[in-house]
Amino acid sequence: MFKKANIADEELVKAAQDGSLEAFTTLYDRYLPLVYNRVRYTIPYADIEDITQEVFMAVLKSLRSFRGEAQFSTWLRTLTNREVADYYRNRKNNLERSHLPLDEPDSTENLQAEAQQARGDVYSAVDEGLLLQEAIHRLPGHYQEIIFYRFAEGLSFEEIAQCQGQSLEATKSLFRRVIATLQKQLEPTDG
Repeated sequence: MFKKANIADEELVKAAQDGSLEAFTTLYDRYLPLVYNRVRYTIPYADIEDITQEVFMAVLKSLRSFRGEAQFSTWLRTLTNREVADYYRNRKNNLERSHLPLDEPDSTENLQAEAQQARGDVYSAVDEGLLLQEAIHRLPGHYQEIIFYRFAEGLSFEEIAQCQGQSLEATKSLFRRVIATLQKQLEPTDG
């Protein structure tokens, strides 16, 4: 019943809030590519699937509180951004806790070995995708959103303008600035 593409998100959300697993599954199927692509642009490759699933777990847990004051897709983007932020916050906390105290035997040697291993991992893992991902992370938030709308979600400039509440010309101009900024960040530096 809910597998039809022409059923509005609002109808699916209401049915899912009333306990319909089929409606939730349809929302999941509809939005999985969007969430996956958005996460793919922000999270290291090894964790993309886990964080994507975390987003949908958050949707499942908080769907009853969704009041429809915004579009479901907007609400889902917000949840996705929150899960990505939580990922980096937890990652930072775990890194801070993972260091051994310096008064333990062999701790200096262990830290040196870990640092050497980390350097080797970084050098072997650096590729164009990682460099692009890092450049995107350095962009201001509103620049990142334009990148996500255009490339992760595949929205047209007209759709992006509508989401942003701005004119088509302003959206295209902002997109050009974003691309120019990215290109500048990705230029090799002499030195």
